[in-house]
Amino acid sequence: MYGVLLICVGLALYLLGVAMAIPRQLLGGGPRLLAFNELLVWYSGVPVMLGLGMALLDLFVLLSRKRSPRLEVRHHPIDSGGLTVVLTAYNDEDSIADAVRDFRSHPRVSEVIVVSNNSVDRTMQRAELAGATVVNEPQSGYGRCVFRCLQEALTRDSELVVLCEGDRTFRAYDIDKFLAYAPHADIVLGTRTVERLRARRTQLSTFMYYGNLFVGKLLEAKHLGRSTITDVGTTYKMCRRDALRRLMPHLSPAVNLEFNAHFLDAALSQGCDIVECPITFHARVGISKGGNVNNARALRVGLRMLVGITWSWNGMLSNGH
Repeated sequence: MYGVLLICVGLALYLLGVAMAIPRQLLGGGPRLLAFNELLVWYSGVPVMLGLGMALLDLFVLLSRKRSPRLEVRHHPIDSGGLTVVLTAYNDEDSIADAVRDFRSHPRVSEVIVVSNNSVDRTMQRAELAGATVVNEPQSGYGRCVFRCLQEALTRDSELVVLCEGDRTFRAYDIDKFLAYAPHADIVLGTRTVERLRARRTQLSTFMYYGNLFVGKLLEAKHLGRSTITDVGTTYKMCRRDALRRLMPHLSPAVNLEFNAHFLDAALSQGCDIVECPITFHARVGISKGGNVNNARALRVGLRMLVGITWSWNGMLSNGH
């Protein structure tokens, strides 16, 4: 992971040095600026080579020690009972009823729980009328809402828990895909990176798409040999109940919009098997309140994810929505 970061720093310095040549030529920077420009380009190779060496050491020397000791592909069959779906919601009155009805219509779903994070509209009433069990989480913050979802799900007897959100960006029919992957993992993570499975217009802009992919690959590099990660921002996932029980003490609800990356980082640190599954991704109903509001906000969330992954999640205190 640190090798990848050093390579990125070196490439950034090199590109900065190349870009500096243009104003230097136009403005006549003189010999001092020329010397600085040349040094910047020249020494940009130091972090690149150092990072490359660290990455090669990880890949060809240390990888065999980091990978799972399991010799065969995991296959732990699941029972044929019902599963619990928990949906996060924050002022989602326009979408929550359709989301609840959609998930309740799936033959494997035994209960749909909606956790409202202090919604001030009719989200809770509409969810209840649609047949959901409704809970309010009074502490604001996406992380606190997701954490409460997981707490509520663990009070049920279902072997499998599906975590999603109530804005209609996801569909219940993808549960069938999760079930196909479930015997091989503790957590099946839905990935929105398959082009033909995404609607033409969603809140996932091109910038967010590739930024999310970069953070996912950095997380994959941190836990090299443990999983393949292409989507750290997805909220749609299926978890085994016993894995969630082990994981909960290592999750901090104070982490706000970065909680999904924090969840994956903690799960991989605790040895959970994570398998990605391609899912469909649809246009949101209503106005987004999360990290996908615009590219600027997505950049701030992404940078905080990088800090959490590379340094520490401590101090990522929730400041509400």
